[in-house]
Amino acid sequence: MIPKKVFFTKGVGRDKEKLRSFELALRDAGIQHLNLVNVSSIMPPGCKVVPRSQGLQELHAGEITFCVIARNETNEPNRLISAAIGGAIPSDQNAYGYISEHHDFGMTDSNAEDYSEDLAATMLASTLGVEFNPDASYDEKKEVWKISDKFVKTTSIAQSAIGDKNGLWTTVIAAVVFVPPQEESKIEQIPQAREITTETAKDSAQS
Repeated sequence: MIPKKVFFTKGVGRDKEKLRSFELALRDAGIQHLNLVNVSSIMPPGCKVVPRSQGLQELHAGEITFCVIARNETNEPNRLISAAIGGAIPSDQNAYGYISEHHDFGMTDSNAEDYSEDLAATMLASTLGVEFNPDASYDEKKEVWKISDKFVKTTSIAQSAIGDKNGLWTTVIAAVVFVPPQEESKIEQIPQAREITTETAKDSAQS
């Protein structure tokens, strides 16, 4: 199964129970009804990024669904946590891209997004043989990638939150969810059942 669509999503949850806070984060991300299977970080060739609403329309409750998910949690009051997913997609539709996951403390949404996008783009750049200074800043590398014309898109999503002041568990997640290809099989028409009446029963008995 090679997905042709993916979507990015994020969420945050708070509860006295750690597991419950994770569940609430999944609900906030809109993916709590799926059986999620975490996979490694390859974006399939020709895979299209679609809005979350569109992707969710093609998934069903209880469906085994592959994803790359970043998760972080704390019950320490006022501690800043974050989780982020970055993606880098090559312009060559026959080449695969990269997805990176990152979680950290003390990072804002913006910083976490930049960091995860940097990770994914760096992995893809090295695979494509794009020359760049690995010690350069994110913006400097992005300019090199733009000049190389080998990237069609780099993207990211992040969720940060401050630990609950009363010590509740706070969980943040960011995820990219793979949408399986829709089967185009035709639904067989079930022949209309013959109505059994007294007369037809008699006919059957006589024959």
